[in-house]
Amino acid sequence: MKLTPLQKRAERKGRNQTMVDMNLVSLIDVFTILIFFLLSSAGVESAVHTSKAVSLPLSTAEKSPRETLVLVVSADEILVEGRKVAGVADAMALKDDLIPGLQAELELLAQRQAVRAENKDAAKAITILGDKDIPYSLLRKVMFTAAKANFADVSFAVQRKHEL
Repeated sequence: MKLTPLQKRAERKGRNQTMVDMNLVSLIDVFTILIFFLLSSAGVESAVHTSKAVSLPLSTAEKSPRETLVLVVSADEILVEGRKVAGVADAMALKDDLIPGLQAELELLAQRQAVRAENKDAAKAITILGDKDIPYSLLRKVMFTAAKANFADVSFAVQRKHEL
């Protein structure tokens, strides 16, 4: 039986065409589990993320930081949870130790209610990320303002010095 060129082409196409039936449900399940794992383990690295503008002082501290309200004091500005509340030059120019913009933001954040009872004490805790070159008088003003806003548990973030 002689095949025409058109029939030969159809037969070749039929032989080369493979019917692959892939079940995507199991593949989607694997990717869902992978995404869940990556999202849940993303926050394990460090409780406090430092800014490029802040150079933390070195210390031999052994305790890891806990998650609290983060106050960043860089060379130019004072930030609470990433929002600028005052400029360093303006804060240094004040005669009083109270920084009004910082106090207003901290009092607003102090009004938040803790959802769990065990987090009630952590709601009044604050971690200060202060640049190692800021003057002590500015740090004193920041601590005084935090105390006036009922944030009595003050911690300082430092960079761990590796022992040789």
